[in-house]
Amino acid sequence: MNALTPSKTRLTTPFGFASTTGEVLAGLDLTGRRALVTGATSGLGTETARALAAAGAEVVLGVRDVGAGRHTAAEIAGSTGSTRVGVGRLDLADLGSVRDFAAGWDGPLHILVNNAGIMALPELTRTPQGRELQFAVNFLGHFALTTALHPALARAGGARVVSLSSNAHLYAPVVFDDLDHRFRPYQPLGAYGESKTADVLLAVEATRRWAGDGILANAVNPGAIATNLQRHTGGLRTPPERRKSAAQGAATSVLLAASPLLDGVGGRYFEDGDEAALLDQAPPLFGGGVAPFALDPGNAERLWDTALALLR
Repeated sequence: MNALTPSKTRLTTPFGFASTTGEVLAGLDLTGRRALVTGATSGLGTETARALAAAGAEVVLGVRDVGAGRHTAAEIAGSTGSTRVGVGRLDLADLGSVRDFAAGWDGPLHILVNNAGIMALPELTRTPQGRELQFAVNFLGHFALTTALHPALARAGGARVVSLSSNAHLYAPVVFDDLDHRFRPYQPLGAYGESKTADVLLAVEATRRWAGDGILANAVNPGAIATNLQRHTGGLRTPPERRKSAAQGAATSVLLAASPLLDGVGGRYFEDGDEAALLDQAPPLFGGGVAPFALDPGNAERLWDTALALLR
């Protein structure tokens, strides 16, 4: 099974900007599938987990705050009737926590949604290992988690990985020679965008390496949704007509995670229910599409190898 590239057939679906998770998963029975959603105590993560649980999947919430995770799990169980919503401690900024979480995973994993993220930290902040924190949480922690869970994904016999990106990637290719901003001036939104480009490249390279194991990965721009993500930006700045509810914002994530329309599709970037257009220049502010540097196979392979070295 090979990934289809955006330069060939661009995938479209019956869904669009205003589609909701309920519409995307209508009629699907996910009984027997196990899903992990990171950052699931609020916003898109909670809605993604709720929608998958409502469709019958067993869902684990990977969260930093286990108490908040248990509260969210109880709310999801109450609203969906599911008895199969669990919680595990997962701090993506702490590679030891990631290793412990992955080591404790038992059995197959059919759906991995790399949803957790932080945005536009006002000051340059580093992990104890010296990594810039947005890159560390948004990409490197998810890379470590995804690669550590490869055996569980392979055991699923047809697993899907969904990595949340952003249209902010359009303005920030990965600067391989200065990932931690030791030479460049730190720009909060620039560092965020760079981490989101890295998330797309993760999907590209995971598909190339693992399609033979039945594992396909895609990236998604969920759109503009008012969540805790904007805590450092003064709130959502997107024009009202371009904003979505949580159910609309998580719709493309669950489409990639579970819909048969995505069978055999990997290594791509989606938004508003469809594969995004490949651009040749930056779009107007708040525009969509995907940058060629985010889908470049050479960039994807280089980032994968770089990330492996950073984990040693």
